[in-house]
Amino acid sequence: MSHVSPVTSPELLRVLVVDDEAPARDELVHLLQADDRVGRVHAAASGSEALRLLDTQEIDVVFSDVSMPGLDGMDLTRVIARFAQRPQVVLVTAHQQYAVDAFALQVADYLMKPVRAERLAEAVRRVSGTRALPESEGPVADEETIAVERGGVTRFVRRDEIRYVQAQGDYARLHTDTDSHLVRIPLATLEQRWEAAGFIRIHRSILVATKYVGQVRMRDGHCTVVVDGEELSVSRRHTRALRDRLLRQPD
Repeated sequence: MSHVSPVTSPELLRVLVVDDEAPARDELVHLLQADDRVGRVHAAASGSEALRLLDTQEIDVVFSDVSMPGLDGMDLTRVIARFAQRPQVVLVTAHQQYAVDAFALQVADYLMKPVRAERLAEAVRRVSGTRALPESEGPVADEETIAVERGGVTRFVRRDEIRYVQAQGDYARLHTDTDSHLVRIPLATLEQRWEAAGFIRIHRSILVATKYVGQVRMRDGHCTVVVDGEELSVSRRHTRALRDRLLRQPD
């Protein structure tokens, strides 16, 4: 059975909660209604019911459980990704193992059950700050995020925070200005996905964001780049491609 809360302001978030378990669904609706950044809250007990509501209602963000019979949260997210004007999606689950797949689907956030009020408030803050632009303005290039896990806590790192990436077998270590995170994603996958966003391979094990390259140094025919004060080696086979890419960048 669906539920709709009263509208308080057209500027507030319009939310859809999807969960096949009524207690979890009702609790999340209750927590969202208590947030003064949230206006109308719809609820659906299945992925198919959610799609029917999305067809008739204007929704800014979908909070969806992952494990549901029939159309589960991952499938629902894939369908929403094909919408011309799509709402953001926050996945809600009791299982950590879906975090990598959530990254691939570019969800706005990933909440662990039981959902804590303060963690939900952070998710609402995140989606409020990145509400969808009108279609004519196009997407923001650096909105993509990666799910990272540490100490049993999953959070998302924005792509535009990442300075460079190092390969570690089938994993990759993401370096930001303050920290590093190991994720189960091959470097080649990130190179493919992020080439258009300004990332370039400088070594078989290193991918850099060209906007953070502060210096290019040549010594005895060997090239290095300086990223946030750290000097990184450029292999001979990648030196020319790096030079050409940097020369093409706008001032």
